[in-house]
Amino acid sequence: MAPGGGGGICKEVIESRLASADYDMATSSADLRGSPLRKAANGLCGNLGSSSMNDVHELLECPVCVNLMYPPIYQCPNGHTVCSNCKTRVHNCCPTCRNELGNIRCLALEKVAESLELPCKYQILGCHDIFPYYSKLKHEKNCRYRPYSCPYAGAECSVTGDIPFLVTHLKNDHKVDMHDGCTFNHRYVKSNPHEVENATWMLTVFNCFGRQFCLHFEAFHIGMAPVYMAFLRFMGDEDEARQFSYSLEVGGSGRKFMWQGVPRSIRDSHRKVRDSQDGLIIQRNLALFFSGGDRQELKLKVAGRIWKEQ
Repeated sequence: MAPGGGGGICKEVIESRLASADYDMATSSADLRGSPLRKAANGLCGNLGSSSMNDVHELLECPVCVNLMYPPIYQCPNGHTVCSNCKTRVHNCCPTCRNELGNIRCLALEKVAESLELPCKYQILGCHDIFPYYSKLKHEKNCRYRPYSCPYAGAECSVTGDIPFLVTHLKNDHKVDMHDGCTFNHRYVKSNPHEVENATWMLTVFNCFGRQFCLHFEAFHIGMAPVYMAFLRFMGDEDEARQFSYSLEVGGSGRKFMWQGVPRSIRDSHRKVRDSQDGLIIQRNLALFFSGGDRQELKLKVAGRIWKEQ
């Protein structure tokens, strides 16, 4: 048995039941109500009634996070089980009897779990496919119905959702500029460009061909060289993004600098796109040359066009 301090540990376990239900390798029991789990359990245990199905749910439910458990499933010497993620969270102390958990595997429950067919956890968002356990996890990492992350680059925003929701979120919460049309001409201004090492300008969203595109403009360094970069991201998946192309152009004093490419999906973070240098990159001195005047102030015009490939 655990010493007196074990009570504190198991109290922590009880209090963490609601706070620790967000790890990847678990699907809530709610996902399984009315799901093919019934069919799978019938194959394993015969003709089960609703009472037997509830027993199966309870057996596979982790007592800490209350999600369904998948291999490896651990048990204490008294047979109480816990999922692999929560085993670490409870400091190897059984949340039921406070015995040390050790590394004893519950092979019988693991075989039951591996035999189940489960719905995608993004079922509520439109995915109605059914998968065996291992295929399910692999699918969910790339499910086309999984939520998108907010594409706003000015701050780390944790909001996720589908595209219509994110468009409304960008407009109402981030106050981004929204424009209709497939051509644009923006001017980016900075009065003290030599003093700014890293900067991100306000995101602009274009409604074009019934879809949304995010125009980013940032100042950062490549090695020791200060540069500006403009690039476009598509609010949708990568396969849809490939249906479009775009061009960006800066110029001044009779000179012109152009870029043409394919917009990146917002599945890729703006930092990932920036670090891959997949966009129009212009060194600071050249940007100030294009700005005109005494080259002490950034006044860079960026023109662009979006079109759909045939």
